[in-house]
Amino acid sequence: MSEPNANGALVEVNGVGKLFHRGSEDIHVLSDLSLKVPKGEFLALMGPSGSGKSTLLNLIGGLDRPTVGSVSIAGDRIDQLSDRSLAAWRARHVGFVFQLYNLLPVLSAERNVELPLLLTHLSKAERKKHVETALAVVGLSQRAKHYPRTLSGGEQQRVGIARAVVTDPTL
Repeated sequence: MSEPNANGALVEVNGVGKLFHRGSEDIHVLSDLSLKVPKGEFLALMGPSGSGKSTLLNLIGGLDRPTVGSVSIAGDRIDQLSDRSLAAWRARHVGFVFQLYNLLPVLSAERNVELPLLLTHLSKAERKKHVETALAVVGLSQRAKHYPRTLSGGEQQRVGIARAVVTDPTL
């Protein structure tokens, strides 16, 4: 992956618009949005329901493509990647924390955290070490073998966070 561009932006959204079609209706969610986020900066998106927060995050995370405009992450134009390349890029560079956890109930906490690592070239021993570190970071080392149904809501959320950071993603 490229380094952030000369102006220091890790995330750069330029002139982005997003249009959704619902039946015969066109819904303009984003219009001419530009945003630069420097490497290392934390950002909070706030606004009413339907204002485009999730749409913007989906564009930055490579889950969706803009109708117009460009999305660059560390200098890489992700809006121009093929579907296959974009999926590989997401696996390497994005950690998602889902609002409703999205844990697989048939897998233990450690196996849920290991899932994104299965898309890497890490050995089983290396994956185990990464999983142990991620669970320790969120304070759940002692709950690694537990299944989601036996974890509190807060513990499930922390498993989701561990899963998001286990690959040390760019975003």
